[in-house]
Amino acid sequence: MSENSFIAPLSHLGLLAVEGEDAASFLHNQLTNDVLGLNDNTARLAGYCSPKGRLLATLQVWQSGARILLLLPRDILPAIQKRLQMFVMRSKVKLADVSDSMGILGLVNPAISLLEAHFSDLPAEAYAIRQSTDSVLIRQPDASGMTRYLWVTNPQQAQHVLNDAQPAPASLWRWSEIQAGIPQITQPTQEQFVPQMLNFEIVGGVNFRKGCYPGQEIVARSQYLGKFKRRMMLATIDAPDAAAGTEVFSASDPGQPCGMLVNAEKGPHGILACLVEVKLDAMGQPVHLGAADGPLLTFCSLPYPLPAPA
Repeated sequence: MSENSFIAPLSHLGLLAVEGEDAASFLHNQLTNDVLGLNDNTARLAGYCSPKGRLLATLQVWQSGARILLLLPRDILPAIQKRLQMFVMRSKVKLADVSDSMGILGLVNPAISLLEAHFSDLPAEAYAIRQSTDSVLIRQPDASGMTRYLWVTNPQQAQHVLNDAQPAPASLWRWSEIQAGIPQITQPTQEQFVPQMLNFEIVGGVNFRKGCYPGQEIVARSQYLGKFKRRMMLATIDAPDAAAGTEVFSASDPGQPCGMLVNAEKGPHGILACLVEVKLDAMGQPVHLGAADGPLLTFCSLPYPLPAPA
């Protein structure tokens, strides 16, 4: 496939299945988004926060038959599963890591005929879902004009698709997520950000009317005070070793960091794109990676508007 059209196996992602009579209400009380309102036609972004309102994980959540599935990085899945399990108590809920029983594919500008062979029609809006007997297709937010889908199916079907596709590396899918302005919490950035620092309420990951969850008071207070001094921005940088969790520094205040890299991936043309959380008052000055004299970040426009500062 070309650089503008590819399929990538997303083995870095895992799936946590939540089942039982109380599954929806249990997750509703743990995550930043409405889970009780889920149906078979819509997925949602959601965050899982510490009691201090800091993100432990960013998730994609959907309902598939009798269970609710949580998509998140595989390397943090066991810890998130263990933490959720602590709060099950007497609820009728079962948690299971089903990553090995599913194949996860990321598709950018795919051949429509490929998808139409498996789904009667295709989802047209971000996070809309089409489900078949053993597959789920979820439309993702577009990125730089690229149409994107997540396809979750059985491993045999996923491998069959990949055998015919000359698969791209998963890094290209993660690059497309950066272009779409969708953050992903990984191990180096756990407990670093409240959701609004990552524009998570703007991309639909927070519901402020849903009631309590861990950290909810802090997240809500931040929202209603409306004084956001930090936001996530899109940037490029000439630094091949740039990695999530690396601090950034402003030339105007070189002695202390003014932000942190959230995600970073090299694109099809070899240019490294990143999402960086940064103090808004540092944006008028050069911002460098790792140190005040480190590689320079070049900021770009996000694919969505940020609200005006209060």
